[in-house]
Amino acid sequence: MVEVQVREKESFERALRRFKKMWERAGVLREIRTRAFYEKPSDTKREARKKTVRRVKRLARIEALRNNPRASRIRRRKPQKKRY
Repeated sequence: MVEVQVREKESFERALRRFKKMWERAGVLREIRTRAFYEKPSDTKREARKKTVRRVKRLARIEALRNNPRASRIRRRKPQKKRY
């Protein structure tokens, strides 16, 4: 539960802004969205695995660019069509 104590001589808008920040950091909206529909545990695990694979591939790609800065400039050519 997110609570905000309104300080002396503090405007309502300022207190509301602090509340919104605390609410966002607490992840209340994210949790509401995840609990809106039932998701099977197997689906949750599958999505987590997909997310991990994407993250690993992305990190490998970034690491490759760090090790070989010219790699970003190298473009692959499309194979040319054979003419008969």
